[in-house]
Amino acid sequence: MILVDMSQVILGNIFGYTKDISEADENLIRHLTLNSLRMYKNKFKKYGDMILVFDSGDYWRKEEFPHYKGTRKLKQEEKKEMWSNLWNIVSMVRDELENNFPYKVMRVGRAEADDIIAYLAKKYHQTEDIMIVSSDKDFQQLQRYDNVHQYSPKNKSKVICTNPKEFLINHIIRGDSSDGIPNILSDDDTLMNPEKRQKRLTQKVLDSINEDLVFGELPKGHEDNWKRNQTLVDLDKVPDWVNDKIEKAWNEPIVGKRSKLFNYFIKHKLKNLMETIEEF
Repeated sequence: MILVDMSQVILGNIFGYTKDISEADENLIRHLTLNSLRMYKNKFKKYGDMILVFDSGDYWRKEEFPHYKGTRKLKQEEKKEMWSNLWNIVSMVRDELENNFPYKVMRVGRAEADDIIAYLAKKYHQTEDIMIVSSDKDFQQLQRYDNVHQYSPKNKSKVICTNPKEFLINHIIRGDSSDGIPNILSDDDTLMNPEKRQKRLTQKVLDSINEDLVFGELPKGHEDNWKRNQTLVDLDKVPDWVNDKIEKAWNEPIVGKRSKLFNYFIKHKLKNLMETIEEF
């Protein structure tokens, strides 16, 4: 099973091509996306079927932590119209993929692509080899399961995590500034408030935290922040009701058919890709 983190792939392609998102029009995004999918399908064909996984627009984590991904939103507000146009194009391409290509396309309300990929990896890792196509470091924790692998399009190489359990613990402790999650020493709004700075994780503090964890205790004085970060980054903490929605979506039939590809390529003038239509 090939699990493709589509937001990562699409944005990675765009910013690999141009730093100016205003240059990313419909035709460019469509072509870059399809060319990447063709490449991944052939590069990882031994892993079986390819599943295209998209984020939903609303995340359950924002209810748990209102500042979740708030730093990204602030950056996008600076070019709000351009980003809005970009996401509209991504949605359009997603619908095209779902309706015309013989791939399972998944987008589940309130779930992120991380949640869907984690659910499927845990569900099938004992019976299938799993390849996750994403540069997102969060997926390293899933390598604690047998037969789960990750490929980074950004680095063009496999991601090897020798100690997934240790990675997850450090991820919880340090937080994730790209997602607006502060370290466990810092207040909820630290990354959103320009007057605040994260408290420094000295080696002495880290040693104390790890000592508590060795004895099965939460870090003393930081229990609530540990739980906050664990809920947000540990993919075993996805709520059951979210997993139920993912399972329901997984059981729905594939909409697209291979027979639709030729007309789709003609309609969108994908002449170069037409020559490799059999590779899709």
